[in-house]
Amino acid sequence: MAFTLHPRLEAGGFDLGTLRGCRVLLKNNALFPWIILVPEVEEGIEDLHQLEPERFREVTGLIREVSCFVSDHFQPDKLNVACIGNQVRQMHIHIVGRSPGDPAWPGVVWSFEGKEAYTEDAIAAVKRAFADRFV
Repeated sequence: MAFTLHPRLEAGGFDLGTLRGCRVLLKNNALFPWIILVPEVEEGIEDLHQLEPERFREVTGLIREVSCFVSDHFQPDKLNVACIGNQVRQMHIHIVGRSPGDPAWPGVVWSFEGKEAYTEDAIAAVKRAFADRFV
């Protein structure tokens, strides 16, 4: 199966690697600790319930592990986890750390207009922490 990452997902963040057949991306918005998992599945599989049972367990297990990373590394008060895909149909799962001090609190981040690009040092720090945890 040939897998191609959707251009909007590719352009919106930084590649942290591939774990258990899922691309892991850091969304380029330093206002929120935001990781996106993109399972490498065949075209047409857009929602978690469409996965075969073993693949479902693998992906949801990784969601849990990456959620723990976001919680431990960024220390948000709350995690939002969602497989939405209304605009980009390719299956992807958002794991977003939220805290009362973030600029979208208590609203949703999905339509929040504010953005702040990561600095190169901050990207490098997240990449190191992620690699230390998963590689």
